[in-house]
Amino acid sequence: MSQTMTENASRATKKSEPEGLGETVVVILQALLIALVVRTLLFQPFNIPSGSMIPTLEIGDYLFVSKYAYGYSRYSIPLGLPLFEGRILASPPKRGDVVVFKLPRDNDTDYIKRVIGLPGDKIEMKKGRLYINDALVEREPIEKAQTEDLYGHFGPVATYMETLPNGVKHKIIEIQGDDGFNDNAGPFVVPPNHYFMMGDNRDNSTDSRVPPDQGGVGYVPFENLEGRAEVIFFSVGEGAPAWQFWRWPWDLRLSRMFHAVR
Repeated sequence: MSQTMTENASRATKKSEPEGLGETVVVILQALLIALVVRTLLFQPFNIPSGSMIPTLEIGDYLFVSKYAYGYSRYSIPLGLPLFEGRILASPPKRGDVVVFKLPRDNDTDYIKRVIGLPGDKIEMKKGRLYINDALVEREPIEKAQTEDLYGHFGPVATYMETLPNGVKHKIIEIQGDDGFNDNAGPFVVPPNHYFMMGDNRDNSTDSRVPPDQGGVGYVPFENLEGRAEVIFFSVGEGAPAWQFWRWPWDLRLSRMFHAVR
């Protein structure tokens, strides 16, 4: 009897091994499917590689972007597969939103800027001041931010709180004062179904003020919008790779983490 029980236990063990492996595979596939759905339909992480959105976003910030904010286009899908045209469940962005989009001239590179102009708007820069539909956008000087200028010198730079026509307030910096490269530009009239994007680092942002044939962004089609920046979930000092966890005690910027993007 003891030998029979041993043989039965052995057969049960051999039978359970493939069943256990199959269950593990199913769990892994389910986890991958959930991750794909979340990334495609809900949230996607992005990191900030340049200083064009300082002081709102800094190099080394990692943030979540809501994919559902403006509906879905082909660029909401991994690899940008052309499964459909235009947008479904579309909801237009608001002036002042910080948006991740595909660069129109290659439809591949991810850019992040602030929505300044809506379809039909007239946008113009005069001596460093922003005009929307011929009305001067208000700005007030505030405490100067510390950052690098175009020549790599670190120090205080002119910083303002800008108030857009819909009441959205956000910080901008003028590292060259009001005499930067794009401080006199336009007027631009935003085409239908397109948006005008600008960086908060006004003198160090290649944005809609620069046409695509000059290496700029130009007008951004609604279809190219990937999502709205929502929250900074991680932040490390510039030049510090996030995967080097042993440097975190010195490189983590805890004061920036879990801050909403405004």
